[in-house]
Amino acid sequence: MLKDYFMKMRGNTKSPPAVSIEEIAWSWIGAFIGIGAVAYLNYSRFENTDLVMIVGSFGASAVLIYGAIKSPLAQPRNLIGGHVISAVIGVTSYNLMHEHMWLASAIAVATSIALMHATKTLHPPGGATALIAVIGGEKIHNLGYLYAIVPAGAGAVIMLVIALIINNIPQKRRYPEFWV
Repeated sequence: MLKDYFMKMRGNTKSPPAVSIEEIAWSWIGAFIGIGAVAYLNYSRFENTDLVMIVGSFGASAVLIYGAIKSPLAQPRNLIGGHVISAVIGVTSYNLMHEHMWLASAIAVATSIALMHATKTLHPPGGATALIAVIGGEKIHNLGYLYAIVPAGAGAVIMLVIALIINNIPQKRRYPEFWV
């Protein structure tokens, strides 16, 4: 029984094939423009305010929506819903349990995963969005539930618009695979 358990860790498929240089280039262009747009807004418009426009979880979203565009986890519903739902859960967890940061962190991420599954919006960076709401600095905490709108929702929408434009320029790429 224990042997069978560890045998599962060997995997049972081969590594996916390498992608073309064209695919790499379009992924780079999309990520550069998408993150660049959100970062530009953050540092040119919001730096001297209490608002934040960019969070670390957007880096992981960029990998999905510009580099793994066929993945179900990279689709618009997942991108927007995953970030917004997770942001709300993260803020709620922090508000209710900030005296016990370890517990607030664990509940935020675990509950976000459960709700993303339940709503068909699973987006792995959403777990980071929830965690950032808990462990983020004063600027993040001061946003309260606005965090779900700016940066989580608005940043994801900006990145989505860029993904829709960039990912459909090459004839071999198509995004999204589905909306709902």
